[in-house]
Amino acid sequence: MQIAKHPNARFRGRRLACLLTAVSLVFTSLAATAADLERRQAKRIHDRIAGVPPTNAVLDDMEAAIVAGNPEAAADIAMQNPAFYSVTLKNFITPWTNEEQTVFAPLNDYTATVIGIIRDDIDFRQILSGDILYVGNNVTPAYSNASNAHYEAIENAHLNLGDTNVLVQTTQSSVTGLPASATAGVLTTRAAARAYFIDGTNRAMFNFTLINHLCLDLNAIKDNSRPSDRIRRDVTRSPGGDSRIFMNACLGCHAGMDPMVQAYAYYDWNYTTDPDAGMLDFNVNPEINGASGENTRVQTKYHINENNFKWGYHTPDDHWTNYWRRGPNRNRFGWSPTCPDGSLADSHPHGLCEGNGAKSLGQELANTEAFASCQVEKVYKTVCFRPPSNTELSNAVAEFKSSGYHLKRVFARAAVDCMGN
Repeated sequence: MQIAKHPNARFRGRRLACLLTAVSLVFTSLAATAADLERRQAKRIHDRIAGVPPTNAVLDDMEAAIVAGNPEAAADIAMQNPAFYSVTLKNFITPWTNEEQTVFAPLNDYTATVIGIIRDDIDFRQILSGDILYVGNNVTPAYSNASNAHYEAIENAHLNLGDTNVLVQTTQSSVTGLPASATAGVLTTRAAARAYFIDGTNRAMFNFTLINHLCLDLNAIKDNSRPSDRIRRDVTRSPGGDSRIFMNACLGCHAGMDPMVQAYAYYDWNYTTDPDAGMLDFNVNPEINGASGENTRVQTKYHINENNFKWGYHTPDDHWTNYWRRGPNRNRFGWSPTCPDGSLADSHPHGLCEGNGAKSLGQELANTEAFASCQVEKVYKTVCFRPPSNTELSNAVAEFKSSGYHLKRVFARAAVDCMGN
C-alpha cells in the first residue's frame, strides 16, 4: 500500500532549504563584516582627521597599520593629507581668534601659527609664551603689522599649510619688531590684538585666554575670598549705590583677574577709524599718560574711569600676581608647583607666583592641568563629536604631556578612541 505524503511536506522542505540558505548568508555576511572591520576603521579615522575621502592607496596603508596593531600610525597617515591643516585645524583654531567665536573668518597669523606649531610637533605650551610666528614663504604681499592681506593671499591661493616649504617658522620679534621679551605666543599676534586688546581695559584678553585655552569661564571660577587690594579704580565698589553687589558679584572675578591682567599693561590696539587697519601698540618707553598725567609705560586705558573709586589700585607697571594659587581656584586650575621663573611657588610669600609681562603670565597659565585637559577636550569634540570619557581624558592628557605637549598625538589618540568596532 502506498502511503500518501502530507500535502505540506514539499512546502516544509522548501522552507527548510530557504532557512538554511538564509543562515548561510548571515554567517557569510558576518565573516565579511569581520574581515572588513579594519578597513572601515581606517576609513572612519581618515574621515574624522582629514574630513575628505582617502585614496585607495592611503586606505590600504592605514588598514595595514591597524591590522598590525598600530592604529595611531594609521591616524598619522591621515594627518599627512593637506585638508587636515587647511580645513580641520583651521576650523578647530579660528573660533579662538575672535570674540564671536565664529569659524567663518579668514586665515590670520594666530591661526597659521597654531597650525604650524601642531604640524611641527612644537611644545603646544608655546602658544601662550613663545617668540614664534608662522608666515608664508615668498607670498605676496608680505607680512604687515597693519594688514591681514598676507594670510588671506595664502588662503586664496589654496596653499598647502602642511608643507614646511610653504608655511615657515620664524620669530615675532624679527618680523613685527616686538621685543622678544614682550612676545607671548599667539596672544601677541596681530589677530589676537585686534580681537582682545582693542579699546576696553585688556580684561578681554585674559577672559578669552581662559575660555579658549583653559576651558574655564570667569563665572565658574569666582572666588570672593581673595583680597581686593589690586582691583583697579574703574570698578565701582557700589554698583547702583549697593556695595553688596560688588561684594557678592564683582569681587569674585576682579580680585583674581585684575592682578593678572596687569601683565598686559603695556599693550593696546592702535587705530584711527578702521579697526581692521590698526596695529598692535606696545609701549617700549615711558610716555605721558593722558588720563593720569604721569610719565609711564602703562597704556591710557588702564587709567580710564579712575574716579569710579579713587581709592582703588592705580596700575604702575606690568607686574602681575596670581592670587588664585590659593583658595578654591588652586584645584580648579591645577597650578604647577613651580613659578615661571623656576622657583617653587611655596617658597614665595603666601605661595603666590608673580612676574612681569604677558610672556611670564602665559607660562603660568600654560603649565596648569586645566590647559592640558582643555586641549584634549577640544580635540575629542572635534574628532569624535563628543567629550572624552574620564578614562580617555586621563590617558590622553598623560600621553600629551609625555610626548612633550605635541597636539598631533592627541588627535591620533582621539581618532583611535572613536574609530568604532
